[in-house]
Amino acid sequence: MQDEKYPVPDSGNSPLGFSLNRREFLKISGSGIFVWFTLGPSALLAQNRPPSPPQPELPSDFNAFLRIGEDGRVSCFTGKIEMGQGVITSLAQMLADELDVSVDVVTLVMGDTDLCPWDMGTFGSRTTRFFGPPLRQAGAEARSVLLELASEKLETPVEKLAVGNGIIWDTRNKGKRISYAELVQGKRIERQVTRPVAVKKPSEFKIMGKSMTRRDSLDKVTGKAQYAGDIRVPGMLYAKILRPPAHGAKLSQVDVSEAKQVEGVLIIQEGDLIAALHPYPDVAAAALTKVKATYVKPESSLNENNIFDHLLKVAPAGESIGAGGDLKTGEQQAIGIIDETYLDGYVAHAPMEPHTAVVAIEGDRAIVWPSSQAPFTAKKEAAEALGIPADRVRVISPFVGGGFGGKSRNLQFVEAARLAKLSGKPVQVAWSREEEFFYDSFRPAAVVKIRSGLDEKGNISFWDYHVYFAGQRGAEQFYNIPHHRTLAHGASWTGAPGSHPFATGAWRAPGNNTNTFARESHIDIMAVKARMDPVAFRLRHLADAKMRRLLEAAAEKFGWRAAIAPSGRGCGVACGIDAGTYVVTMAEVTVDQQTGNVQVKRVLCAQDMGLAINPDGATIQMEGCITMGLGYALAETIRFKGGEILDNNFDSYHIPRFSWLPRIETLIMDNRESPPQGGGEPGIVTMGGVLANAIHDAVGVRMRRMPMTPERIKEAMRST
Repeated sequence: MQDEKYPVPDSGNSPLGFSLNRREFLKISGSGIFVWFTLGPSALLAQNRPPSPPQPELPSDFNAFLRIGEDGRVSCFTGKIEMGQGVITSLAQMLADELDVSVDVVTLVMGDTDLCPWDMGTFGSRTTRFFGPPLRQAGAEARSVLLELASEKLETPVEKLAVGNGIIWDTRNKGKRISYAELVQGKRIERQVTRPVAVKKPSEFKIMGKSMTRRDSLDKVTGKAQYAGDIRVPGMLYAKILRPPAHGAKLSQVDVSEAKQVEGVLIIQEGDLIAALHPYPDVAAAALTKVKATYVKPESSLNENNIFDHLLKVAPAGESIGAGGDLKTGEQQAIGIIDETYLDGYVAHAPMEPHTAVVAIEGDRAIVWPSSQAPFTAKKEAAEALGIPADRVRVISPFVGGGFGGKSRNLQFVEAARLAKLSGKPVQVAWSREEEFFYDSFRPAAVVKIRSGLDEKGNISFWDYHVYFAGQRGAEQFYNIPHHRTLAHGASWTGAPGSHPFATGAWRAPGNNTNTFARESHIDIMAVKARMDPVAFRLRHLADAKMRRLLEAAAEKFGWRAAIAPSGRGCGVACGIDAGTYVVTMAEVTVDQQTGNVQVKRVLCAQDMGLAINPDGATIQMEGCITMGLGYALAETIRFKGGEILDNNFDSYHIPRFSWLPRIETLIMDNRESPPQGGGEPGIVTMGGVLANAIHDAVGVRMRRMPMTPERIKEAMRST
């Protein structure tokens, strides 16, 4: 079925060509068992998303479907995408286990909007938590249908049948057997999961909970895997686009006459969209340098240092996240008040793969290959840019080379769509690293203010928490404090109008990194005031049995030795909750007192994530979170002047290097009786807090602003 003119990436994500839409696929798909399923209203509500819009000729309320074909292969069609988080493996494990088939016969068709039902997008560590349960139920429903067919065919009661590896047999006569493939020959059976279906108990798992090599690993390490930048279609032009020098700058004059003289270059000019297009990207880039443009930049005195005062001035009234007891009573009980402010700057996503898209138009239809976390959003926005109905736009999702939240906001496929329409040719827009840093939706700068007190017994008597522009994720109170209040001022992603000088958006575990840094730093400050070891102080204030168990297990594996900070050892601890997963991180650091440089020697990350579908995959995500967390905690920050971005490449924007990496240890609690929780983000949220606490334990300085650069640490040591 491969369309030779318009290729589909050979990534296992979509096996079909351009000309085949979902309805046509269903018409020609022939025999098989089809099971439609939905996340259900409660799951959609939990994601703050509406139910999926109706799809013509299909059940109106489903989000995915699976098919068992005449060859015995199982295909699952979902709008989710694979961007390195590993769901292409873990989802296949879940489905294979419920169906009693080998993972090798399961294919995931992901992010193809002509074949897959509507989906909200892939972010928030939600795929396993919200999509996994109905996927398992669909597998169980299909298995039930197959058992009914086998019962009839083998003339054996269902309760006397057993299943394994796609084969059903009579337990009284093992020679009496039939395969899934044989059962579906010449049949077309459609079911919709409309009620809870019994799924396997953990004791029955054969595939879930066992480590498995990621299915995309070989393709990725050999270069076979395709990304949006690898897509080539006949007649495709590469586009290089004129960019303003600062956010908010207005084009006042432009002269493209010299650029038009470059042989073979097509210059497109529509309003402020000015681009050079050519079959070779370097020629297009060279032509763009010949465009003479003048911009008027807005006046602004904002920069990375005074932005925090600005945010406090423009912040809206706080929204209550949680409260208990009475703050005045708690304050009266306190014998000492601790009032601190914590700051966190703008951070870029900096994925290996920059934002990229290819758009091809043929007749009244278009196809888009985007690096996007939200294919159906891409479909809608591309349709608007092209001025055609959305049902005439097909999005095919290749692998995405890292998203971290940044590729849920995509301008590049809108640019590619506009240029494809204006040029009449397929167009690829691939942002340069400089464009990536300029147009990225940064993690918002934020401020957290905490006022708290200790009573005469060394217990926390009250806790008054205000977060500005990081939002509520991770701000929720989980320590046992009798009098407390938590308020969030301003949205975590976009902020109030006029709050940020450029676009901000979701960044891996949005807001939780900032909130956990502030909370866990403050807890350590209180432990020092109470003259207690930080682990013992936390345990004293933890009524949550799950967090207590995890903290105790982490302390045992780390070999934590009780001491009042600063002990000079350089050991820190931090606790957090994200995406339903509990996290405890412990770290050991050394600090060069001459330079302020931090060397992280060891990090232990312990997680209770319920059932870990693929423990190896979960471990990889934890290790990635630790590595990425080193960056935002110790180095990564965007410097700017008004709307001008001063860091536009890795020469000045410092991400972690291999030489930074500590000894990394992971601990996944055995909790397979609990539903699986998020795994792509939780491990990162504690990194700021644990390193701040370890630095304090090492040299006695309290860092209240991230990133904790050598210069800031050195200045803090001088001021002590």
